Amino acid sequence: MLPTGALASDWYTGASPQAGQDWVVTLDASTTVTSTGSAFAHAGATTALGGTLAETGARARVEALIGTYEYRATTGRKITADQAEGAVLVGYEWVWRNAKLAGFVGLSVRNNTLSFPDPSNQVVGTSYGVKGALDLFVRPSDRTMLQAYGSFSTNDKAYFARLKGGYRIDHQLYVGPEIAFLGNAFYSQFRIGAHLSGLELGPVQVSVSAGYLNDRDQGHGAYGSFDLRAQF
Repeated sequence: MLPTGALASDWYTGASPQAGQDWVVTLDASTTVTSTGSAFAHAGATTALGGTLAETGARARVEALIGTYEYRATTGRKITADQAEGAVLVGYEWVWRNAKLAGFVGLSVRNNTLSFPDPSNQVVGTSYGVKGALDLFVRPSDRTMLQAYGSFSTNDKAYFARLKGGYRIDHQLYVGPEIAFLGNAFYSQFRIGAHLSGLELGPVQVSVSAGYLNDRDQGHGAYGSFDLRAQF
């Protein structure tokens, strides 16, 4: 299932704050697929409202995503649900030597369609709501990192939470475990796996992760994610 009202957790590639970099815009893209029949793609941009992203200050963020997931209705029929969402958020970010904490709030709009009518699924149609998010990155030591993200939207009570821990094996490259919870008023999913974050390909930073999931409707399965980030 597409983690509606969330997703910033899937953007972060593990790069730690670095002094002397005067970036003002971060571009993110991500895709996740699962063995239980869901897939999504996301793109977003975050900009500093005055100053740079290496400094404490106000932020603005725009997001767009599309996705699809499958489930069995009470009649036994397999339903395919397609989702699309866009959001505009403003917030503030605190930047320290080895940590960053950002909070955002804004408006989101979502559209959900089903391949067949399903009275048991009320998460359908177009809705508007308020969305809030918190994003934290900490480097407790020279070789470790911790990243946490959480969001909630009044659109269908959508939520997403992700926690990543990592050990630096080379430059800004981290490996470690991750755990995630996501869902809405109709759906829920749990994930646990491992990630490799901070791989630098020129100006682009890459993160990959994979692991086990438990889907409320489809049961056990596997997931894989691929994230890209560029800053300028």
